[in-house]
Amino acid sequence: MAGLTVAHRAALAHLITLCPPELLDGLRRAVGGWPGDKARELGGMLNAADGERRRRDRALGPLVPMFRERMDGVEALTFPAQVLPRLWAVARESELDLLTRLDRDGPETAIVGDRLCLAAAAAVRDRPEAVWPPNLAAETREAGLEALARCLDLTHLARKALRHLETWLGRPDGDSLAELRLLIRDAAGIHEDGAPRLIDILFAHLRDAALVLRLVTQTSGSAVRDEFLSGSEMGVFVERLIDGVEVRAARVAAFRPGPDAGPEAEAALEDIRWCTATLGELDVTLEMQPGSAWGKDVREARLKVTRRLTETIRSAPKVVEAALPMTRTTLAGRMTRKVPDLNSDPASAALATAGVQLRMLGALRPAASVFGCESDRRQQADRLIEMLSRYADEGFDLIHGGEVEDLDRALALMEAVARLLVHLEAHEAARTVRRRAAATIHGTGMRGASPEAA
Repeated sequence: MAGLTVAHRAALAHLITLCPPELLDGLRRAVGGWPGDKARELGGMLNAADGERRRRDRALGPLVPMFRERMDGVEALTFPAQVLPRLWAVARESELDLLTRLDRDGPETAIVGDRLCLAAAAAVRDRPEAVWPPNLAAETREAGLEALARCLDLTHLARKALRHLETWLGRPDGDSLAELRLLIRDAAGIHEDGAPRLIDILFAHLRDAALVLRLVTQTSGSAVRDEFLSGSEMGVFVERLIDGVEVRAARVAAFRPGPDAGPEAEAALEDIRWCTATLGELDVTLEMQPGSAWGKDVREARLKVTRRLTETIRSAPKVVEAALPMTRTTLAGRMTRKVPDLNSDPASAALATAGVQLRMLGALRPAASVFGCESDRRQQADRLIEMLSRYADEGFDLIHGGEVEDLDRALALMEAVARLLVHLEAHEAARTVRRRAAATIHGTGMRGASPEAA
């Protein structure tokens, strides 16, 4: 069978360079099971590309995360993804004899990597057209090339810093702090903005953006005070976090629960969790003055989130009452009382909205403690658990008394009540409702009715 043509190989080689690592790994596994000469050739190309990627990541490792946007959306120094393969190509072309030394671990790997980074920095300055694709925005080209070259100049320091990063983020001792401050001083000696650029490189390796505070506040004995840090070159990292809090606080304030708002509710909860963690880190690591610009921004963002949480907490009972309507039944003569309306639609929009709101209410416990409304949340949750349990008790009384027209509908409504209890983390109460529903089905000899309740 004929193999791949030159044109095929060129096209596939280009496509392979565009594949993210996860997709490349999946392709290698898939192609390994295909028959034929073309498949074997493609498999060889994928294996070679994987090996080259590993070499690239070892050599340019400190900067590799900077070629993608942060997952949390916090502002950071990044470079276009298309630049990375071009940068590696120009870095390796004059050092081909050293590449095999990147295939094994050891101190020599770092030395070779640092040499390749210096070669890349020279190429960025001397041959920018070979590194920066011409189709990218021209207005960011010069600034991007300059920032990339400066980061490459700092790679040897960043490589060393990454080995200590976990210690600095934990409980560093005096020697560790001295090492951090020495590296910051060395970076400042290479470029006037070398210190923040070094932190930019480390920031790209932090999954939790708020942890950067533990670095910047340790760069100096005075950096824990916001009046000092706000006037320093490291203040930009605090400003990025505060901007992130403000953006999320605005989204949380704009969110309104609805029957189809499940994904939006999860996004709002994630924003609340992020704000909770970031504001907690700010409180712990930075001595923020209430009257400072940062202090005012943080206070305003905190108030936005608190108002949204309070509104969600206090409106929950009314939402549940609308979702589980009551009707009047005659006791004797003109005497009546309210009982659950078991003819209600168990798939109504009002019930879906209540489910969204109570899911948020149950998930807000950690955040409510930080924002000062946990007592209110707990009070409303207890009230709702009691309300739902009473609704279920009265509903089953009607079911067992033969006072329902549609048993399937009534049991489906009881299952909806059980789900609402689960959202409030009242798992034992929910199990009780479901056991009673199962017993009802068994006692009436129903088959196939309300399987969710069963």
